[in-house]
Amino acid sequence: MHWPLRLQADASRVVVRPFHIPIDSKGGKPSRPRRIVNGVMALNEEEAERELATVLRDFEARHWQTRAVFNTRYRQIADALGLDDGVFSDTKQQLVGAFFCHEYSYAAAAIMNPSIVRHPDQSGLSPGSSRIVMSLRTVGEGHISSIAFREGILSKGSFFELAPEPPFATAADSAVELENGGIEVHRHRDSTLSGTVIFPMTSAQSKGLEDLRLVEFHHDDGSVEWLGTYTAYNGESIRSELIRTRDFRTFEMVPLGGPAARNKGMALFPRKVNGWYVMVGRQDGENLFLIRSRKLTQWGDGELLMAPRYPWEMVQIGNCGSPVELDEGWLLLTHGVGAMRKYSVGAVLLDKKDPSRILKRTSEPLIAAAAEDREGYVPNVVYTCGALRHGDLLFMPYGIADSAVGFAFVPIPELLARMV
Repeated sequence: MHWPLRLQADASRVVVRPFHIPIDSKGGKPSRPRRIVNGVMALNEEEAERELATVLRDFEARHWQTRAVFNTRYRQIADALGLDDGVFSDTKQQLVGAFFCHEYSYAAAAIMNPSIVRHPDQSGLSPGSSRIVMSLRTVGEGHISSIAFREGILSKGSFFELAPEPPFATAADSAVELENGGIEVHRHRDSTLSGTVIFPMTSAQSKGLEDLRLVEFHHDDGSVEWLGTYTAYNGESIRSELIRTRDFRTFEMVPLGGPAARNKGMALFPRKVNGWYVMVGRQDGENLFLIRSRKLTQWGDGELLMAPRYPWEMVQIGNCGSPVELDEGWLLLTHGVGAMRKYSVGAVLLDKKDPSRILKRTSEPLIAAAAEDREGYVPNVVYTCGALRHGDLLFMPYGIADSAVGFAFVPIPELLARMV
């Protein structure tokens, strides 16, 4: 059953981001940042107040805690240039900060490829309901992909409601370098998850964070952690990275090592299997592989799991998120590419004790692009990065032509019965 809600690309969703200008001097002249700062310093207080008022008139109502953002950005510039705070009034500090910020529409071009997990907070819900977290790949100026979130509630039966988007979006910040080569970023303490966006922050991520596949991971000691694999892209090369969180407030973003991490589309099983961490991934751009590891951040070559068999997946196959554990086995959603590069979603059932064994698979797509769902940023594509079990239903958000996100409820018994 298709749920009538659609999420669309939205140019009105904007955040304030740093505007980076090289600070190096050339030809003996002051650097451009130094020239800008000198220009602000040369203004008298009345002129500075007038200029800041113009900036705030244009932007303060469009953003959350705009003055605080300008002050933070001033602090970064002051540290980089070695500025003496004593020569700047608060007005001039904010104005300097404004010159080194810009407004970014993070979902203006596209919204796509969602994944979904249970929310860490399941309090206050009626029986049969679940609070959820959905991640989205959003694309803005320069075709840069970021990670956005939405919260919602699945009620008993096939009913779904998204929490309202807050009026302001905020970018996660406070990147701290970690010893493992990753970074730690934080959601602002006063912001909601539904208004939080994670942007690229390292050189390896500079052109995009693509196709996050979230999973609620249960460790052997009984603890729970929300993990997600995604593709980091710098404009020339890709690598797989891991995001980790226990509360969706603090996130670690860690590069994965090993031959398998040089590929896209890795999806982690929600627990260890026979003492191993297990992933599915596409190592050759064509087939699906099963990859095992003793270490969560190191992944070697895998073994061939499945190859294209049916016309709708003849070009290539891949996963559509982490497997869902059922009594009958591991239910893994797949994507297939057929004639005219048409993407469809299918499924395969893997043996619970030995996930390298395929029990059965769909011979026809579960969902394929049709009618109005064919048109968009990338036509003829339906794609998901994960689904969630909800009673006897599989709740699946999915991308439509890289331009919208739709939602479907799939009865699990009927799905299993369709497999061959």
